[in-house]
Amino acid sequence: MNAALIKKYFPEITEQQEAQFDQLLPLYTEWNEKINVVSRKDIENLMLHHVLHSLAIAKFLPFRPGTEVLDVGTGGGFPGIPLAILFPEVQFLLVDSIGKKIKVVEGVAEALGLSNVQARHMRAEDVDQDFEFIVSRAVTRLTPFYYWVKNKISPNHFHTKRNGLLLLKGGELTEEIAELGKKVKVTDLTSYFKEDFFETKKLVYVPM
Repeated sequence: MNAALIKKYFPEITEQQEAQFDQLLPLYTEWNEKINVVSRKDIENLMLHHVLHSLAIAKFLPFRPGTEVLDVGTGGGFPGIPLAILFPEVQFLLVDSIGKKIKVVEGVAEALGLSNVQARHMRAEDVDQDFEFIVSRAVTRLTPFYYWVKNKISPNHFHTKRNGLLLLKGGELTEEIAELGKKVKVTDLTSYFKEDFFETKKLVYVPM
């Protein structure tokens, strides 16, 4: 059962959410044969490397109902799709500059019945809307990313943490953080998940 890994860390998920997580591997396997959004040799690790990795954001900050989240450079829908399953009362806009990837996101969201997901083929800079949080997985260095999106953060703060950026990154980040010159909190994902895959993985939170 594909959702067993998710249930291990999120035991509170409903039967419907469990069923949706269970569908992810067959859905992405099928889509990936037409449009390559996950590396061919990595598709069998989808639940660990892509789905659970995306959900690290939920461990750091559970989104409250009514939150609006922008996923920049979503690729095939990560971290947006797993987060949208986990938070059905949160609205997600997933954007990518590559149209065929957005086609995959739309197909997956429709198959799962995710009414809280919108997917658009566009660049982050062209989004004309405010969000409480902006999420992304390793799209680019922190500084250019920050300047793409800094005007899209809502001044309406209603979480335990200030609105801002929640970015999943790997490796050595000291130089990138120094270059940005902003207050940043870095969390090692090993504090949430025990699998070896997470040893070099981090969550970077930039409050705005």
